[in-house]
Amino acid sequence: MMHWDQLLNTERYGHSALPLKEMGRSFFHKDYDRIVFSPAFRRLAGKTQVHPLAFDDHTHNRLIHSVEVGSVGRSLGIRIGEQLREQLPKGIKPDDLGVIVQSACLAHDIGNPPFGHAGEYAIRAFFQQPSVQPWLHALTEPERLDLQTFEGNAQGFRLATNIEYHLFDGGLRLTWPTLGALMKYPWTVEHANDKGKFGCYQQEKDILTRVGKRLGLVQVSEYQWARHPLSYLMEAADDTCYALIDLEDAVALDLLTYEEVSQVMLRICASFNIDMEEIDREASPSRKLAALRGKTIEVIITEVVRAFVRNHELIMRGAFSNDLLHYCSDNVKNGIAEAKQLAYERVFLDTHKMESEIGAHDTIATILSAFIGAGFELAEKGDAGLSFRNHRILKYMRHEAPEAGWTHYAIYMRILDFVSSMSDHYAKHLASVLRGYG
Repeated sequence: MMHWDQLLNTERYGHSALPLKEMGRSFFHKDYDRIVFSPAFRRLAGKTQVHPLAFDDHTHNRLIHSVEVGSVGRSLGIRIGEQLREQLPKGIKPDDLGVIVQSACLAHDIGNPPFGHAGEYAIRAFFQQPSVQPWLHALTEPERLDLQTFEGNAQGFRLATNIEYHLFDGGLRLTWPTLGALMKYPWTVEHANDKGKFGCYQQEKDILTRVGKRLGLVQVSEYQWARHPLSYLMEAADDTCYALIDLEDAVALDLLTYEEVSQVMLRICASFNIDMEEIDREASPSRKLAALRGKTIEVIITEVVRAFVRNHELIMRGAFSNDLLHYCSDNVKNGIAEAKQLAYERVFLDTHKMESEIGAHDTIATILSAFIGAGFELAEKGDAGLSFRNHRILKYMRHEAPEAGWTHYAIYMRILDFVSSMSDHYAKHLASVLRGYG
């Protein structure tokens, strides 16, 4: 069994035990502030949520999406805290659970590369090319898989624990509970699930072990742990926002109609009393949809809290499977599934989106070909053996550049830190420069 007194301990990765309160803020509030002010979080403003390089200012980027997910996550955390009040450690209040989940939600996408999931696929495809395999000869099989199945979740954990602020010295130095809540997949690539998902690279696997032990997570096998209970709330908040708000963006882009999307939301709310007269008084379809979406999210929050409480014992034993939305009422579960299916058929297969994603693959491949090629030469020949072009390519990374004497894997990971941090527009510009068009 996992225990809340250990799951909610107030120690911080990279620091020894410290008091719960300092200068009016709990350490969980400090986690929130550190994430908000981090460069990785700020750069989400230039990264795709669904519509790459969209011309419409009303569509979501990754930063706005993360803020909205955080808002839903905070509500879920507080309400679960209220349900579990008697089990919480001394000094921990329901609001603290809200802040932990909110912080995890804010950080859940900080590892995403430019162009969203299309960028992830492009990075994986690059490292799977036959022509690239000679560059990977010195890697172990798990290291090779880290690159060939590049994961934004694992990159996010790397940023939080190793890269942001304190480079290779604690990263953001978040509390253990926030790190635990952030990890949707607390295992390395050897244990990837049937969708290839994992949450920790080889370079951070010892940190993963420390997270698991410090929080008292249930260990499944070496470098594989059961999830922190609060990570299920982060996941539910994310799924809720992208299922509903992606559709809202699609209405703004004229890919879907108000009637189509509102019917999905009304089916989710079918067993709750929704005052449609109040919603119908709104002046425009976009305002009506925003009002209905707010009501729908409140319905989902209520259902997710019920699902968590019903399955609390399984969750604490590390035996819970699937996600919380799967255990909600049929109206919510089927409505979310319908929303995702509608998004896939009418949004993700939109011609403009597909054109942008095809271009994203070419952009990422151009950048990685140049930088990984330079990194390979650095690993094989050292600084003195670098060609003029490759010397300049690595100097372009400035203080982020890898160093001679590092392993091939460490060099490639440092390059991926640099490439995955780029905004959509910056990646597009750099690819143009590398092609000689800058």
